[in-house]
Amino acid sequence: MFPLNLPNALTLIRILLVPVLVVALTVETPGGSTIAAIVFAAAALTDGLDGYIARSRQAITTFGKVMDPVADKLMIAAALISLVSLDRVAGWVAMVIIAREFAVSGLRIAAGQQGVVIPASALGKLKTIVQVAAVLALIAANDADAVWVQALVYAMVLVTVVSGADYFLNFRRKLEQAARSEPSAQS
Repeated sequence: MFPLNLPNALTLIRILLVPVLVVALTVETPGGSTIAAIVFAAAALTDGLDGYIARSRQAITTFGKVMDPVADKLMIAAALISLVSLDRVAGWVAMVIIAREFAVSGLRIAAGQQGVVIPASALGKLKTIVQVAAVLALIAANDADAVWVQALVYAMVLVTVVSGADYFLNFRRKLEQAARSEPSAQS
């Protein structure tokens, strides 16, 4: 069992909001996009809030460390897949974003098994902000093809790819550093 503190409760709420977001986006109801935008914005706010509360109250848990990024990826992936089905975003855009998220998650798991911790980077945090802005624009904008919306979408793809490459390069550097320090530890 995991401790149900406030940060963990916010993470669980974010996970529970995923099906609400998908239904609001995909079921034709009056104001569905507005409801979806509100749900997505609320979920994005809980993402920043749960981390802040966990750090400020020293309430960081293993559950939070694992499930917070899972909740983020679920929300982004669900929104993008729904938006693809509504023809508001190209399928390749969703695939690039989702593939990066899976790749970095896999990298973190592999790194953890080798005793290497890969914390969130400044680029990773920027990626999250740009993804939230772009997805929110795709949900809320009357015209998903508007220049400003498309600019956000391409910025999202660029920052997502660059931050993914940054994680892989940093992982490689950490492995090389560990390998260099290993022989000297044995001497």
